[in-house]
Amino acid sequence: MSALPAAPRFSDPGVFGRVAVLMGGTSAEREVSLDSGRNVLEALRSRGIDAFAVDGIPALVEAIRAGGVDRVFNILHGNRGGGEDGVLQGLLDALGVPYTGPGVLGSALTMDKIRTKQVWMAEGLPTPGFARLAAGEDLVAAARALGLPVFVKPSCEGSSVGVFRILGEQDLAAAAEFAAGYDGELLMERMVQGPEFTVGILGDLALPSIRIEPAGEWYDYHAKYVADDTRYICPGMEGEEEAEIGRLALAAFRAAGCSGWGRVDVMRDRETGLQLIEVNTAPGMTSHSLVPKAAAELGVDFASLCWLILEQTLPEQTRVEGREGGAHA
Repeated sequence: MSALPAAPRFSDPGVFGRVAVLMGGTSAEREVSLDSGRNVLEALRSRGIDAFAVDGIPALVEAIRAGGVDRVFNILHGNRGGGEDGVLQGLLDALGVPYTGPGVLGSALTMDKIRTKQVWMAEGLPTPGFARLAAGEDLVAAARALGLPVFVKPSCEGSSVGVFRILGEQDLAAAAEFAAGYDGELLMERMVQGPEFTVGILGDLALPSIRIEPAGEWYDYHAKYVADDTRYICPGMEGEEEAEIGRLALAAFRAAGCSGWGRVDVMRDRETGLQLIEVNTAPGMTSHSLVPKAAAELGVDFASLCWLILEQTLPEQTRVEGREGGAHA
């Protein structure tokens, strides 16, 4: 059984001031971000927080210049106009505006799947073997050298954008066609033969794991955001195995320079055991999303989860109504 999250430090929504819920943007994950953002905005307002929606980074800059932002709940997914690649975090650090989620280092590093895996390997943490493909590199030759089956995915995208599952030679053509028109690095990763899990992180706590069982052959974009027949089993493991996956997820999160909240995706290979896949530093908060499901297993409803995440933007010694908070910022 996972530990319970710490109780909220504050009950007065006024402690947060005016909160910009940052969503949308121009990344490939815009629509998912808008869905997440609407849910977060509704949840914060339901708890009396003075929250408002902001679509994209330029609009946020204007709102900050106008003096109307005390802190940011970042639910902007992806890069290239998203909020998970460190650019937003550096901007807000420079402007002195607190925000949810990891800082510059953790955000920038984990947006790049290849370099995240390199850090994990240096730390002795388990992750599937991989090949790094520069733009224009021969994907077919790389797949044959690494050995099928493999997954191919952009190193710096999320939400299963541009992911190819290559089981045999017949699957190479479609992936090679995508690679020929893609201008960034691609990650080619040995396919894990076994079940898929995810572990939400809230501060220093690993939430209960979730075992993901899609109705189809794999957990693609449709299974994540559209289908209603994907099964989510929480907790995904029991006893010492559940404790082990929680410890591994926390270690992976911290090794990648992350703090605050996020989600670590893990798979269990039939031969090599638990294998780290990637980190999400602004996880989805849609009706299909996994961090809210895991929090609910501990009795934390969606609005309370959003409150706890937003509390992470408050400094350790925030004085409200004559008392001080004592948790970490």
